[in-house]
Amino acid sequence: MDYIADVQKYTSAVDESVVQAMAATYRLVLSRADSAVIAFGDPGELARVKKNFLIRKLGLSESDDLDGAIAEVGAKMKGVSRRNRLTVYYLLAEHFGKLDVLK
Repeated sequence: MDYIADVQKYTSAVDESVVQAMAATYRLVLSRADSAVIAFGDPGELARVKKNFLIRKLGLSESDDLDGAIAEVGAKMKGVSRRNRLTVYYLLAEHFGKLDVLK
């Protein structure tokens, strides 16, 4: 999959080095069809994104309106049946100004 092209559908300025680093970091997760996408209709999945990515990886806290950011990214990607995990993570990190954490 061309992750850079997918991210470019939703944001104008894509840091290709971040996308490449993320693809390497999440290689195993992205290689499996069931874990390569995020199901926005599954509250458990969204809770894992919040806990494991936003809080643990990016160092954010509940006071950062994590649910609002997840909902915003979901709305931005509305109409896409398979929302790619890397793209969602990139957009969330961009939202919070945390792309440097992913390099």
